[in-house]
Amino acid sequence: MTWIAEPFSLDFVQRAFLGGALVAVLCGVVGTWVVVRGMAFLGEALAHGMLPGVAFATVLGFPVVLGATASAIAMSLGIGALQRRGRLSYDTSIGMLFVAMLALGVIVISYSGSFATDATAILFGDILAISLPDLLGLAIATAAGLALAAAAHRPLVALAIDPRTAAVLGLAPRAAQAALVALVTLAIVASYQAVGSLLVVGLLLAPSVAAAQWTSRIPTRMVLAGVLGVGAVTAGLLLSWHAGTAAGASIALSAIGLAGLSWMLRAARDGLTAPAPAAA
Repeated sequence: MTWIAEPFSLDFVQRAFLGGALVAVLCGVVGTWVVVRGMAFLGEALAHGMLPGVAFATVLGFPVVLGATASAIAMSLGIGALQRRGRLSYDTSIGMLFVAMLALGVIVISYSGSFATDATAILFGDILAISLPDLLGLAIATAAGLALAAAAHRPLVALAIDPRTAAVLGLAPRAAQAALVALVTLAIVASYQAVGSLLVVGLLLAPSVAAAQWTSRIPTRMVLAGVLGVGAVTAGLLLSWHAGTAAGASIALSAIGLAGLSWMLRAARDGLTAPAPAAA
């Protein structure tokens, strides 16, 4: 078991694991709603929509978290404005702003031309560089996300079933939708340092997809998704240490691998328990 204990004996790997575990718990809760509501495209758009804010913050010397948060909020507000005033569909609004924000971020990066290393961290994460203040920020973000998810649980369940029913029951479907967008934004902003803006959606979706193979209740799926996410973080860090691969990409790939493995195991179990065909 030395190959497991050896990397986790180092302080920076321990911090990376704790930070990744906090991200996995938050993404497990938020990602469950993303999968249930079919909002994967929104998550992808918000992840890439952070790029200009992070790039501007890096160039100007501001905290990148502030830039990422401002950019993600602007993206969310822009989607709503295009829907209401531009009379565009939800996916069309997301697609237009997604391309615009991504292009703006690339322009800022190419114009400055002096922080290729920072751009790599923005896109692919730098989980091994997580510090103690970063851990504190992640803990606060995770606690806030869990509290918001718990407070909005009933309206979100009603919204997932039928928005009209939610309105009749007085559960404010628009407020629930806004809370869900806020949760997705919080999870992506908190997670981008661990796995980067290009890979964050994998950690947001894959553990929940894997958990969906084994449970149909939303709270149970959230818990299992968090556990599987922590497992993906552990496997990704071990893969990165022993194979010399990028840590963020290794974590995202491990999460996708867990989703595929869960699907295969569920298919195999269903095949073994399926009733035999009746004799002619």
